[in-house]
Amino acid sequence: MNYRSVADLNSDIKQWIPKLPNDLDLIVGIPRSGLLVANLLGLYLNLPVTDVEGLCEGRIFQAGPRLDSAEIPDLSTGHKVLVVDDSICSGTEMKQVRSRLENAELPHQIYYAAVYVSPQGHRYVDFWYEIVDLPRVFEWNVMHHAILTNSCVDIDGVLCRDPTKRENDDGENYRRFLTNVKPLIVRTKTIGWLVTCRLEKYRKLTEEWLRKHNITYEYLIMMDLPDKKTRVALGSHGSFKAQAYKSIDAKLFIESSCRQAQEIVRLAGKPVLCTEMGQMIKPSYLTESHNRGRKFISEVIDNPFRVFLKLARFLKARFRIIELKVMARIRKKKIKEKINEIK
Repeated sequence: MNYRSVADLNSDIKQWIPKLPNDLDLIVGIPRSGLLVANLLGLYLNLPVTDVEGLCEGRIFQAGPRLDSAEIPDLSTGHKVLVVDDSICSGTEMKQVRSRLENAELPHQIYYAAVYVSPQGHRYVDFWYEIVDLPRVFEWNVMHHAILTNSCVDIDGVLCRDPTKRENDDGENYRRFLTNVKPLIVRTKTIGWLVTCRLEKYRKLTEEWLRKHNITYEYLIMMDLPDKKTRVALGSHGSFKAQAYKSIDAKLFIESSCRQAQEIVRLAGKPVLCTEMGQMIKPSYLTESHNRGRKFISEVIDNPFRVFLKLARFLKARFRIIELKVMARIRKKKIKEKINEIK
């Protein structure tokens, strides 16, 4: 699972800037994630920013006092424009944007770009920063990504804030917290498994809160212990979540606590996205190899023909990815040479 955080995106954009044309007049973001990239580029380069609709309508976002009004381009005349997105996978959205702008017959010289591209995605843009293989997920889109339906997600610290010491009294204050706490994040995909150290006796209140805030999920796994005192004495928060994660076919666990995230990785041998750190924590090479080895042996025993067929397909796909990466580097070099000729 390849992962990029908002901090990674910011750092990568700064590294990317010297490789972009140095005489741009306008940055155009493809909604929504592309606007994050466009705004960062606009701030670093002190250039005006708009979206695709704004470019077609000749409208630019208000820039504030740092950008002199004389530097705001009149879009009725031709300018050098960079249309950006955060990432490209299949290229469907970028192709649609290209088609729309070409049909609009705008007077501008338009470049197309994305920070991250798949091995196939580079062919749809003029500039890109990095080829990131699939599967991949980004900090800013994980709650809208299809992987959420195949993930375990903690509640406190992820979907809502953690209770304060006063609220976490295993009594009336805690019940009030469970009823009234506000969501931290709005997701658009159904969650596969909610895995929480909340106690089973609070299931009804938890389900009511989830329903109230339209948080859809398949399963809700809670600790079956009598009270908070017992839970604290056992100190099994991380191991409880790891056992749940290990026993189901989830591909990712989203956890708030750094300490628990590390324990889950160690015990389950699968990756955990830690929201406190903003990082993807992956199992060690030995743990991952051990788990894969056991799974491979089991599959060979069960159906050897299917395993070797999968292996053949995997090798074919890997060779294709290598081929596409080489082609991408060659194309990138040619584009750079062409730009240098124009300059």
